[in-house]
Amino acid sequence: MTSYFRTTTLATGLMLAAIPAFAQDGVATATANIAAYSGLPEFVAPGEAFDASACMAGNSIFTIPASSAIPFITTIANHKNALAETLGFKHMVWENQGNPTQWIQGIEHAVNNDFDLVSLLAGADPRFFQPQVSAAQTAGVKVVTSHLTGLEQDAPAGVDGATAIDYRKAGELMADWTISRTGGAVNALVVVSNEALSTDSIVSGLTEAFDTRCPDCVYEIVNVPIVDWATRIQPTVAGALQANANLNYVIPIYDSMSTFVTPAIAIAGRGEDVKVATFNGTPFVLDMIRNGTVEMNIGENLDWIAHAMLDAEMRLLCGQEAIRDSKVPLRVFTAENIGEVGEPADAAMGYGDAYVQGYRGLWMMAE
Repeated sequence: MTSYFRTTTLATGLMLAAIPAFAQDGVATATANIAAYSGLPEFVAPGEAFDASACMAGNSIFTIPASSAIPFITTIANHKNALAETLGFKHMVWENQGNPTQWIQGIEHAVNNDFDLVSLLAGADPRFFQPQVSAAQTAGVKVVTSHLTGLEQDAPAGVDGATAIDYRKAGELMADWTISRTGGAVNALVVVSNEALSTDSIVSGLTEAFDTRCPDCVYEIVNVPIVDWATRIQPTVAGALQANANLNYVIPIYDSMSTFVTPAIAIAGRGEDVKVATFNGTPFVLDMIRNGTVEMNIGENLDWIAHAMLDAEMRLLCGQEAIRDSKVPLRVFTAENIGEVGEPADAAMGYGDAYVQGYRGLWMMAE
């Protein structure tokens, strides 16, 4: 880590000397922001301690992921499953391919099978099925969103709770990385999925960072719906590479998109001059940093997310104060610190283990 920052500081100094004075502050600010998020994060308790096993006895949670085809989301859901088993209560994950009709079928299954809470995870958006949400609540089932909205965004109308992530900061950091690495000479393609509420938060952070720190940076934002990732991302990136000889970054704002981004760059023979910066910390994408096809990933510990989302949901069922801020931290991963996540990358490595004992203490679990 020390060698990276020493090298980065020297390189940034050389770049600053070569760019106009009015742009130097923006590059310096971006570089400092990246450095601040590159070390091990601290555990911050989201609420008071409670006896989770005792209060969850007889309760059950039903998780509906945005799509079971996205490894990032399925990893979180599977870790929630394992935690629920340890705590001794019923938890089920609804397999689906990201179609709102399948989300509706899931919520109906939860109601018909007497689940106590439905968790709409990471993009399963209640705006698409408000009548079913209302019907579930009338039947006594609580409905919450988790990992769907940014801290600054309002919760979707009608839900019983919404546990948020600092998506805006993630967007800011993606922009900051490219600003820092290019000395303010960014020419980027940003790939988004507008139907996800989190996209609004990420893009707001990204665009503000570019607008305030690098007004001369060039970027184009293109939308590819989640259900079309496998068919549309690669040709979209390929077209941009062909049309723009000066392109130097592709920013897929959700890192599972990288599966379809990197082949387009490789086929075009642009791997040396077009880099990938992304967000989420999905293990297979962290491994892509190791093999050089992805340059940077703003990681979230997927196991930490599972703990945080489940913590908020249990608190709601146990009569505790609702949690809005999940306190899930972000960390910048590059070739310099990727060794900390294991090989192959592990969803629970690279962030320290203070959160594991932290949640055990919050849930009053026996040592």
